[in-house]
Amino acid sequence: MPFPKFRSELRQVFSLRHSNEFSANNLNNQYIIVFVTTANKQEAEKISQNLLEARLIACANIVGPMASYFHWKGKTEQVREFLVIMKSRSDLFEQLSASVAKLHSYEVPEIISIPVIEGSKPYIEWLDNNLAQ
Repeated sequence: MPFPKFRSELRQVFSLRHSNEFSANNLNNQYIIVFVTTANKQEAEKISQNLLEARLIACANIVGPMASYFHWKGKTEQVREFLVIMKSRSDLFEQLSASVAKLHSYEVPEIISIPVIEGSKPYIEWLDNNLAQ
């Protein structure tokens, strides 16, 4: 029967993929990517620098300008914004979020996170070495 042999080979390939020395999986939502939009590049830089100094993020990427569309106080708005993409850990999110709120010019700043499902081991180790313990 060829099917059981195929299943065995498939299981072997799958287990090799997930035991790769360069892949860190099963991170249990420990690491996050945080998105924050800002009114201008200077605000994005100020927030990024502050969070880096406090080691609440390991790095930040500033993207923009970009067009943003949203509802605000009963109107549809269109503005130019910058997006800050930050890498951190979920246990630091509350402190990170409070810091952003203090530094941010918006009444209701966007501060959201998504979990990192997998990442390269060297990068995850770098994150660990550059975040508050």
